[in-house]
Amino acid sequence: MSWNDEKVAKLKELWGKGNTASQIAEIIGGISRNAVIGKAHRLNLSAKIKTRAASANQNFKSNNEDTRIKSRRGKRSKFKSLIIEKDFEPENPKQLEQLDDNSCKWPIGHPNEKSFYFCGRTSLKDFSYCKLHLLYAYQPKGKKEDGGEKDDVQNYINKKVQTG
Repeated sequence: MSWNDEKVAKLKELWGKGNTASQIAEIIGGISRNAVIGKAHRLNLSAKIKTRAASANQNFKSNNEDTRIKSRRGKRSKFKSLIIEKDFEPENPKQLEQLDDNSCKWPIGHPNEKSFYFCGRTSLKDFSYCKLHLLYAYQPKGKKEDGGEKDDVQNYINKKVQTG
């Protein structure tokens, strides 16, 4: 199926009116829903349409957004509290056979190397890792504009690893 100027114009018109990709494919004829979606994206039409579902769920989204912001703050503050606490215990290198439920199971090195071991610090309750490695393993999700804060955290972690 090839797109000609007439079909592209019809696609733009129907897309702008809010028709679904399936409806547009049926109206134009001889093309699939996926072809319509692909062409709309290549024409950058996807940002211009406001779907019926989006307008119907607008109130739902605003209520959920408040809840998500509150929970995100909670998770972020938990990780910040770990960072603020700067007294990480020293590593206690252990082999696999020496690990127990309270040992940090963060691997150090490559398993094929003779110098391979596990961190061995005391792990946090309900986690397999110590405070330091928990920061590596469970990094909180953040928006792109939060990049500066993530860089600060990463620099701090790297500094602690080098001095620890």
